[in-house]
Formats: sequence, structure tokens, C-alpha cells
Amino acid sequence: MDEPVVEDIEPPETPVVQPRRRRPGPRLMLISLFVVALTGFLIIQHRQKTNVAAAKSASPAPPGVSISVAVAQEGSIGVYINALGSVAPVYTVTVKSRVDGQLMSVNYREGQMVKQGDLLAEIDPRPFQAQLEQAQGQYQRDKALLENANVDLSRYQIAYSKNAIPKQQLDTQVATVHQFEGVVKLDQGQIDNANVQLAYCRITSPITGRVGLRLVDPGNIVHAADTNGMLVITQLQPINVLFSVAEDYLPQIRQQLRRGNRLSVDAFDRTQQTKLSSGALLTFDNQIDTTTGTIKLKATFPNRDGTLFPNQFVNARLLVKTQHGVILVPSVAIQRNAQDSFVYVLKPDQTVAMQTVTTGTTDGNVTAVEGLKAGDVVAIDGFDKLQSGVKVTVRKTSGSESKHL
Repeated sequence: MDEPVVEDIEPPETPVVQPRRRRPGPRLMLISLFVVALTGFLIIQHRQKTNVAAAKSASPAPPGVSISVAVAQEGSIGVYINALGSVAPVYTVTVKSRVDGQLMSVNYREGQMVKQGDLLAEIDPRPFQAQLEQAQGQYQRDKALLENANVDLSRYQIAYSKNAIPKQQLDTQVATVHQFEGVVKLDQGQIDNANVQLAYCRITSPITGRVGLRLVDPGNIVHAADTNGMLVITQLQPINVLFSVAEDYLPQIRQQLRRGNRLSVDAFDRTQQTKLSSGALLTFDNQIDTTTGTIKLKATFPNRDGTLFPNQFVNARLLVKTQHGVILVPSVAIQRNAQDSFVYVLKPDQTVAMQTVTTGTTDGNVTAVEGLKAGDVVAIDGFDKLQSGVKVTVRKTSGSESKHL
């Protein structure tokens, strides 16, 4: 008998249960993201620093603030008194006729410069020539009568010496001679007067100066009693300037004049930028104006170029003292704040430092200061960008600024 086949029957496989993977927690994910971000940030920063360093090494350093400078110098400066003044001619003449008559001719041009003695106008001389001839004729007649009386007197004197005539007759003849002498002298006076009237027909310039506008035209009748003149002449060379200063300056001015010092006066235009002429103080008034507390001064100017004109307003500047051995800088270099005045001084390392100064006398564009020494270099522009320690670059100039002083 066949043996039964016994098959190996494998037991059923037991399913393998795999463990579940645990997901990372939220905190771990945040930490990981932070680490990644920090690493990226550091890498970017490192690259930027590297690029900046490379750019700095490749390009030069930026230049400093560009400025102009001036050098402080030791010198002299004047102490001035400024005042508003007016120009006044030394002489002003209103020319009038001294006789009555018709104006025949005018021998000048309006605005012409005339000299003393120049003929200006002529008045009809014929009436005065006739008067002169009449006076001369009367003189000749009376002179002949005087000569006849003198002849009779000589005869009477001889006759009286021989007792031929009484003394009364001689005395009468002496009186007749004296009478004719008086008449002849009167006639001579009439001749002289007629000559003077005839000379007045020729009107000449009494001074040297400039003729104004013509006030009377030829052909008009002029009179010695006319209130208006025929023309006006003003002297322009020299010419005066009148101005007033405070009475506090009077002792100083008097002291200078008593010493015989010449006090110079400059006349400037209205803007005080252009000097018109230079002159000297002539004198001062004899009293102080009590309403204003000022005293009037008079200065004389040669006025050779004619820049000063009568009644022109000018700014007068009187030099009363000169300071020597002071430090001078351009006025534009001086800056001011609420407390002090200061300048920016250029240092050897091409930086500037603020230096406090004390300002003194100012003359035009130059000011005397204390707190600097001769040779110091100061800035004269670019102040809106300057402060102590700022790097600067000196601007090259043509030399006009370096000669500011």
C-alpha cells in the first residue's frame, strides 16, 4: 500500500507591523528655519563687506570741502567817522544887470565853464555913451570958465598990490574961482559915473565856475531892480562838502586840528561802494545843534575831475585816527553766533578749526581782529559746510582773493 504523502504545510505568515515615523515638532522646524536664515544673512553680509572693501581699495577717498582762503596780515587801519553830507560850492553868484537897458547879446553857452573876467552879455550902451558925451561937454565948458576966472584973479591980485582995486573985489574973484573949481569937479564926477554905467553894459564873470541855465534871452529889457538874475555861476574847483557828526567826536577832532594835523575826508556815492573824491577837513561850525546833538563840519575837495556837483548827496568818511600793528583779515571771513565772533583757521592737516576772535575797526572789506597772529590762513567762503575738524580742499584762485588785504 502506498504510503500517504505528507506535505509540509507552512504555517501562515504573521504580518509584520512596522513602527510609525514620528513627524518633527513645530519648535524644531522653527529652529531649523532660523538657523538657515541666519546662515544666509551672514553669508550675504560677508559678501557685502567684501564688495565694499574692494570698492574702497579701488576708488580714492572723496575730496574735502572746497574753500577759498586768505592770510591774516599785520598792518595799519584807519578809524573813520561816517556821516551823510551834501556838496556845496565855495562861491555861488547870481549875475544881475546893474543898469537898465535892452539885452543885446549873450556870449555864453548853458553849462559852459567860464573864467573870471570872461564877457557874458552886453546891454545896449548907446544911452550911456550919450550921457558920457554930455558930461564931457559940460566939463570942457566949466573948465574954460575956471581958467578965465583964474586969469582974472591973477590980474586982480596985481591990481590990489598997487592999491588999484578994493580988497572986496579981490575976495569976490577968489570965491568965483573956487566956485568954478567945484563945478569942474562935479563935471568930472559925472564923467566918471557915465564911464561906470557904460562899463556895466558889458557883463563879465565875477568868478571862475560853471554857468547854469539862461534866465533872460537877448532882446529883453533888463533892470537893475529885477529880483531874478540873468544867470547863475557856481564854482566847482575847489568845492566843499558839508556834513554833521555827533558832538561826542568834537574833542577828538579839535585836538587833531590844534596839532596841525590834516584830517582827510573821502566822499562816497549813495551805496558807499565807489569813492568819488578825496579832500581834507577845513573847519567846523561855531555851535552845536541842540535838536540833533550834532555839529556841522566843512571839508574842501580839489574836484579836478568834476565828480562832485553842487547839492549832491554823498557819504562822507572822516579819518580821525590810524591804528598801527594790528592783525587784519577780510571782513567776509568773520562769522558770528549768539555768543562770539569767530573764524575758521586752516590747519596743517588740511582741516579747519573754529577760532574765536574779537573784532575791532572795520575799513571797507578789512577788519582788525584779536585772537589771530600774522600768517594764519582763514576761510572766506563755504561756511555752510564747515565745522571744526572738517577736511577741506583749498580752491585755486587767480590771486585776487589772496590779495584781499
